[in-house]
Amino acid sequence: MNLEELRNVDLNNLGTAPLPVRIVVVVILCAAIAGGGYWYFVKPELQKLEQAQNKEVELRKVFEDKQQKAANLQRYKAQLEEMRRSFGALLQQLPSKTEIPGLILDISQTGLSAGLKIELFKPGPEIKRDFYAEKPIQLRLRGGYHQIANFVSGLAALPRIVTLHNISLTPAGNGELVFSATAKTYRYLEEGE
Repeated sequence: MNLEELRNVDLNNLGTAPLPVRIVVVVILCAAIAGGGYWYFVKPELQKLEQAQNKEVELRKVFEDKQQKAANLQRYKAQLEEMRRSFGALLQQLPSKTEIPGLILDISQTGLSAGLKIELFKPGPEIKRDFYAEKPIQLRLRGGYHQIANFVSGLAALPRIVTLHNISLTPAGNGELVFSATAKTYRYLEEGE
């Protein structure tokens, strides 16, 4: 078969064309049908498969996380119970409304017993927070370094929580220091407050 015979092929009547031409046409048609079938049927399914595989990886990770939490559930419950006990113990350290005046007295007595001169002892208004209220007390005390250290140590030894904020130490002469701070004590807010 030569090039001249190929030019004389009648495209409207390929069935009478020479065998090599018919084979080439059938191969081209098969390739076109296979390519179209891949493009319209197989490729979208491959994309769906890839999406499903990615989703499987995500779901497997979520499952593993939840399975790990479920395996540790008893430990989490025990830890939660311990936290509740600790929280209850801490709440016991917060004074009730009726104990605040006694606690203020304890703070001033701690300063006096440390040998400090009280220049300012001014309880401020109570500030309510989420589940507790804080009572600030402005302090200005005069004394020696060791006396101030004994006072701070005495505050730490009180059975109730007292914290010191805005601490300032300035020399006052004669070997004395002026200790200024805001002492804060806290109380648990009762139901309805």
